[in-house]
Amino acid sequence: MKHLNLKVKVWRQKNASAEGGLVEYEARNIPEDASFLEMLDILNEQLQEKGEPAIAFDHDCREGICGMCSLSINGIPHGPSATTTCQLYMRHFKDGETIFIEPFRARAFPVLRDLMVDRSAFDRIQQAGGYITARTGSAQDANAILIPKPAADKAMEAAACIGCGACVAACPNGSAMLFVGAKATHLNTLPQGQPERNQRTLAMVRKMDAEGFGNCSNHYECEAVCPANIPLTVISQLNRDFVKAAVSESVQ
Repeated sequence: MKHLNLKVKVWRQKNASAEGGLVEYEARNIPEDASFLEMLDILNEQLQEKGEPAIAFDHDCREGICGMCSLSINGIPHGPSATTTCQLYMRHFKDGETIFIEPFRARAFPVLRDLMVDRSAFDRIQQAGGYITARTGSAQDANAILIPKPAADKAMEAAACIGCGACVAACPNGSAMLFVGAKATHLNTLPQGQPERNQRTLAMVRKMDAEGFGNCSNHYECEAVCPANIPLTVISQLNRDFVKAAVSESVQ
């Protein structure tokens, strides 16, 4: 198996209030079949052997499902692949290459430490309106609520969003419109989501604005880096739903 020797320039920041900066390290004997997070694990082992503090970074499933592995690699959220950071493998890099590793950059994602950012703003947006009023308890019959296939397909496409935040980090405005559009479109498309459709849309968009995210100005960077391939059409759907909900609210 081929091994790589790399230079990595990693953002180090002791805590949320401290100043941070890039620190250069040598990552030696990295298997090309290792994932990017495994490379960081190996680097951390090398640092700890020298008595230096390990690099803090977020991770959980390491299967490309949860979106916790939020890193910008050479200026690209999740790095040079169409996957999450944990599914990026070192064979994408060359021996002797210098790699820049930073946390996601956005005003609404403050850095906590090193490569870790606080993305709880996404949770608060979902809590503001991401629910439906539906019967709970025993399972209903499969055909109790008929859902047209186009609606089911559209909802499933939007539901693929894993909330990683790459769209925000890639957007020059720090916009969360792709994320909010996906979450709203998912529920607003289904019959079960209709009773709260207007309330949900207004609450989520207003919470997004209150959290300090920017607005969309059609740079399309969000779609380009999204590991779940969420389409920009969810943003146009969100805009239409918001206008309708705002008009309905104003006449009540």
